[in-house]
Amino acid sequence: MPKLIKHRALVQDDWTLLRETNSIEEVSLAGNRVIISLTHWKQYQDELVDFEGKIGIWLESSQSPKEIITEVNSFEVIALDFPVFSDGRAYSYARELRDELQYTGELRAIGDVLRDQLYYMSSCGFDAFDLRADQDTKLAITAFDDFKEAYQASVKQPVPLFRRR
Repeated sequence: MPKLIKHRALVQDDWTLLRETNSIEEVSLAGNRVIISLTHWKQYQDELVDFEGKIGIWLESSQSPKEIITEVNSFEVIALDFPVFSDGRAYSYARELRDELQYTGELRAIGDVLRDQLYYMSSCGFDAFDLRADQDTKLAITAFDDFKEAYQASVKQPVPLFRRR
């Protein structure tokens, strides 16, 4: 069963996430839609010009979106890694991608993604969520309705609640 939630629905994932890539041949063998690390994208960038599929990129929690500022809109998918539940840097990076860099493609949360985080991730700009293997996807979809209103400003609602009263 797929573990990808996109736009609040369970969907089949068309993309192959390559956590480890040792050669450009591995990227070619992975399929037409491949998500590779920023490190490997930089390493294989010249060879990927001839790649006939689509390339997405994932950033480690220590890698800022500013590292891809000139290419940001050339990626259909940008995945931000949550290496552990308590590492929240990707929340800030999601806001940066949406608000400052004006990224409009799919913004995917990967790694240690839990049901309890989905509402907050979506408010920061994530629209796809690759859940951790032990998470119940049907239960996770209900997370988006945990709260009726958010006090803070968000990507979806840039005006905070106290300004809307």
